[in-house]
Formats: sequence, structure tokens, C-alpha cells
Amino acid sequence: MLIFNECSKKENSSDIARVSIKTVILQFICPDKPGLVSELASWIASKNGNIRHADHHTDAGANLFLSRIEWDLDGFLLDKNEINSEIILLEQRLKGKAVLSFSDELPNVAIFVSKQSHCLVDLLWRVKAGELCMNVPLVISNHSDLEQICSGFDIPFKLIEVDKNNKADSESKILDLLNEYKIDLGVLAKYMQILSGSFLEKFPHLINIHHSFLPAFKGAQPYHQAWERGVKLIGATAHYVTKDLDAGPIIEQTISNVSHRDEVSDLIRKGRDLERVALARALRLHLRRQVIVYMGRTAVFT
Repeated sequence: MLIFNECSKKENSSDIARVSIKTVILQFICPDKPGLVSELASWIASKNGNIRHADHHTDAGANLFLSRIEWDLDGFLLDKNEINSEIILLEQRLKGKAVLSFSDELPNVAIFVSKQSHCLVDLLWRVKAGELCMNVPLVISNHSDLEQICSGFDIPFKLIEVDKNNKADSESKILDLLNEYKIDLGVLAKYMQILSGSFLEKFPHLINIHHSFLPAFKGAQPYHQAWERGVKLIGATAHYVTKDLDAGPIIEQTISNVSHRDEVSDLIRKGRDLERVALARALRLHLRRQVIVYMGRTAVFT
């Protein structure tokens, strides 16, 4: 298992602070009305909470209030279980939906890959360097090509071959692994398989990297599609996975200029850099609980 290494975090002081200083993170969404910011802040203050970050947004068209508040756990008058109980009462009172997280509880993340290594290597390096606050208990693949890379990081590599005749059986084996390793989140780092709706019903917690500036050029070979259309920009999109192909809520996008001199191979080469950056940024935003999903889209508090 690759474990988030506190000793290596000298390279990233902001993440050192996040782990060494234990915090509570509340993501909250409810119908909008006057006084919500004051009500939330006053509740935290009444329990001796020291707020470190507070971001709010009102979606006027949807009449919704969205909030992300982070405060110190040390010195707070409630323990974790008591906080959970109080948040349930807050949801009921404000007719809202809350997600509560604690910065010292690192998620177990499974990385899904096929044959391309660039996103996998980038993510593993960032975890080892202390940039991504997560544990990686295993890597799942439908090909054996990247097993040696995982061995170099001392991560179990699980080969689950997939074809049209054994897809259901393969997905069942993957679900068993996710349960066995207590996986909280899956990252599709160039995993070139479409997961079924049945699989997503059982395990919906997935982030995917798609090699186009969605919603343009969904599906297979988007760089070829882009080249044929003569685009002047290409992009990469990291998004949450839904039953609709490449249509989940978008977390992060990156772009690069291209010209008539670029061939498909140039677009693919430039795209690899875009994919690495978009996926790493999206995953970091998710891990830091800076993303709220609502109405099929996201609010990203940066």
C-alpha cells in the first residue's frame, strides 16, 4: 500500500498543515434565505470553533445556498460523534443536505488503469511527495502492462481481464476487491473500459479523466475527432462518473493551443500533459472537500 507520507510533506507546506492541524469540514446545501451564513458561523462559534476557511455561494436561479466551512477540531466542544448528531439536527432545521469530513481521516483510493502509464505515475508520485492526502491500497487493471510500475511503489496490482463475454463477472470481482480493501473512492486514470450502470449503482464514487474539453468529443478517440474538425484548442476533463458516458459533473478542465501544423500524434502528446494536470487537480479538490455536486453540476470552492 502507498500511504500518504507525513515525513515527505516538507515539499508541500499547505498539506502539512491540513494533516497536522486537525479540522472539521462541513459542506452544506439548502434552500436560500437570509441569515444562513450567520446561523452556521454562530453555531460553530457557540461550540468554541475557530473557523479557518469559509466559502459560500447562492445559486439564485435554483434558490439554493451552498457553503463550505472548515474549522479546528482541537478545542471544539464536541467530539466527532457529537458533531455528526448536531449536523443531522442542522439538516432538519434548515431542510438541507450536509457532508461532514475530518482532515485526519484519509480515504482509501483505488486507481484503475489499462495500458497508458502517464496518469498513474503522476498520481503515485504526488501521493509519495505528500501532495495528495490519500492512501492507495491497490491498483486495478484489465491489462498487465503497468504491474512493474506498481511494484516499484510497493502497491498490490490486481489484474482483472475484461471482454464482452465476461464483463459482469469481471465487475463482480472488482467490487469484491473494493469491499476487501475498504475503498472509499475509485480513480479511472486512463481505464479504457465503460463501467455498467449496475456497477455504478453498487459503487458510484468514481472520478474519470477524459481526453477532451467536454462536452465536446465524447467517447473514443477524441483527439482524432478534434484533429478532423481542425480545432485550435484541445483539453482534458476530470469529472465524476455517471451512467451517461463522459457526462458526469465536471470538476476540472485544462486546455492547450494547437495549430494546423499539429498532427494527431502532437495532440496526443500535448494531451498527456493536460490529462495529468486535470486529474491531479480534480483529485486534490475532491480530497480537500472543495467540490459540491448539485443539479448535475459542481460548485468548486478554490
